[in-house]
Amino acid sequence: MPNARKSKQSARERVAAMRAQQKRARRRRNLITIGASAVAVVVVVGGIAGYLATRGGSNGTTSSEVMPPSVTGGAPEVQPAPLEVANASGITGVVAYDTAGWPTASHNGPAARALGHAHVPGPVRYSVTPPVGGDHNAVWMNCGIYDKPVPNERAVHNLEHGAVWITYQPSLPQSEVSALRAFVLKQTTVSPAGAPASRYMDLTPYPGLSSPIVISSWGFQLKVTSPDDPRLQQFVDKFRASPAYTPEYGGECTGGLGTPLQT
Repeated sequence: MPNARKSKQSARERVAAMRAQQKRARRRRNLITIGASAVAVVVVVGGIAGYLATRGGSNGTTSSEVMPPSVTGGAPEVQPAPLEVANASGITGVVAYDTAGWPTASHNGPAARALGHAHVPGPVRYSVTPPVGGDHNAVWMNCGIYDKPVPNERAVHNLEHGAVWITYQPSLPQSEVSALRAFVLKQTTVSPAGAPASRYMDLTPYPGLSSPIVISSWGFQLKVTSPDDPRLQQFVDKFRASPAYTPEYGGECTGGLGTPLQT
């Protein structure tokens, strides 16, 4: 009988030892699985963080954007209201302003309420929102897509060089902002008079607009409510880097200040 009891006890001990070993094995497998899952999460999160760092978030912007510096110093120059003239562009809804004397080879200045053309060091208070021309800062900004408002005085210099400036209300739905970006990016690059190639397009938000979207060139402006309006393309085709409408045809749209999200 004692031997039988010892045999039963040994069997129980072997079973207990086996179960303990199985528990330890399961625990090791669980720890390995948890560790692998944690590594996978770190890799995925790190990858997402790295992507967003280069893209600037869900709106597809890049972290390398540098806004053109504001123009400060002294009391602002108040631009007189330019003379509105008949729309001879052939594009319905365009508002045209007097650009008499521009462009000319002499660059002898505006006449009788025509848009000014001088370089001024300080800020300018423009009478048209957004501006369609006038006195401006001597240093332009690099053309492209910005996700914040840009200084008027630099954007106007771009207009002088033949750029077309699309502005939109900051509250515009992101889907429509994306559509405007796609519209800009589908435009071909141009090289007027041998200037460095560029799209000669600016796209920026602009607080205080009376219309969801406004497209401007030197002396001309059109208000629309949708990025699908076909007149946007008509406006670009008519005025962008045009020798007939650009005061300084051949002026650069690169080599200025700021780094846009996309060029």
